[in-house]
This record gives sequence, structure tokens and C-alpha cells, in this order.
Amino acid sequence: MTHPIWFVGAGPGDPELITVKGRRLLMEADRVVYAGSLVPRTLLKDCLPHARIHDSAPLNLQETHALLRDGHRAGEKVVRLHTGDPSLYGAIQEQMELLEKEGIPCEVVPGVSAAFAAAAALKQELTLPGVSQTVILTRMAGRTPVPEKEALSTLAAHGSTLVIYLSVQQMEKVVLELSEHYPMDTPVCVAYRVGWPDQKFVEGTLETVAAKVRESGIRRQALIMVGDVFKARKHGVTQKSMLYDPSFAHGFRATSNEQ
Repeated sequence: MTHPIWFVGAGPGDPELITVKGRRLLMEADRVVYAGSLVPRTLLKDCLPHARIHDSAPLNLQETHALLRDGHRAGEKVVRLHTGDPSLYGAIQEQMELLEKEGIPCEVVPGVSAAFAAAAALKQELTLPGVSQTVILTRMAGRTPVPEKEALSTLAAHGSTLVIYLSVQQMEKVVLELSEHYPMDTPVCVAYRVGWPDQKFVEGTLETVAAKVRESGIRRQALIMVGDVFKARKHGVTQKSMLYDPSFAHGFRATSNEQ
């Protein structure tokens, strides 16, 4: 029997935030290729005793592909373990293209992204009625370019909740571009290594956050979360959702007047 290669999202760092399906596949795998710089080793403790475990951190694309291909050809159950959710900055497309060119099937299991783990840790809803109904996930240009139409200053014009990945090392530039559209008192939260034992949150405003991040020493593995929704935890929600409003009827509930 030939098995597909499974690309599994490990979640943001907390070993319990992997999906049930992802954990099962890890426990059944004969070979695991994991992103060692970002995935905690504790996720591998329940792997089979005979499982071949490879850290992909020092490997290039071709070397990683060879490990996946060779495991498949040997009839092994192979898991490619990625951090967070593989569909976000996971570089899985290029890996799957190489596999598909050789006729090797693959499947993807989603994971919890750091954005949602951070929101959970903060007890924060990212979409609030009357404040923001849109969340934009993006990044600053670095060694990986960003299309000009997706420049941070352009996205900031929407005034929505922004979650910025892979950009904390350019914090001053992030603030500069956001300040073209967001007021300087807009709340900002920088979430460092969410789900890991050393997770840290740095909170401020566009005016103060760059200095706070500099003082904290955070230079990588952090999200920048921006928007007025972050005022709600301190000042309360000014507009309630219609979902639970007594006057709002839907297929499972009549209005109070109809009861």
C-alpha cells in the first residue's frame, strides 16, 4: 500500500494545540521531517520507536524533498511537520509541486496559526461589530518580496485589524508605514513565541511600541497585531453582536416577540 505524504500543521508551539488528526498521523508515522527551528521537540515524544526523525532546519528544498520521496518509495508513512498552519508562510507549495511531478500524492492537515493562538491568549476577538469586520494577515517585504499593491501602507488604508508576520525586526518601518493611515494612539500588541513557555506580549500604541519592542530585545518569532479592537479589552465593547440580540431571528431562534 502506498501512503500519501502528510503535511501537518503543528500549531504555534503549545504541543496540545496540534489537531487530533495531526497527532494521530505523527503517532503512526515511520518518517517525520520537521521544521526544527520552530516546532517543539515535545511533539515528537509519542512517535513510533522505529520512526526516522529528520530536522529540516539545516536542509535546502532538494534535500528535504529527497527525504520525503525516499520515505514514500520505501512504503513508509511520512509526515512533513510544519509550524502553525502550513498554508501561511509555510513554503509547502514548492514542496508539493516537486512531489506531484514525481507522481507522489500528498495531503494537508491544517493547524492553529499563531495569530489565533495570540488572540486566544489575549482573550481578544479580532472582529468586533462597529469596530472591524476584517482581518488582514500580511508581512513586510524582506528577503522575500511583497507585491507593490500589498504594501503595508496600502493595506493600512482599510483601517481593519492587521496581523503582521515575519516583520518585527523592521518595527520602526512598520510603524512608519502604518502611521500613514492609523492614528498614533492605535493599539498595537506584539506577540512573541505564542504557545511556548517563554511567550511574551508587548503592548503599546503606534507611538510607543517600537521603543518597547527594542527594550524587550524581541527580534524574531513575533506577530504584530494592530487595530482598535484591542481597545475593547480595556474600554469594553460599545456595540453588541446581532447574533444573540433578542430582536434578531434566525433559523434556530425566533425573536422575543415571537416566542
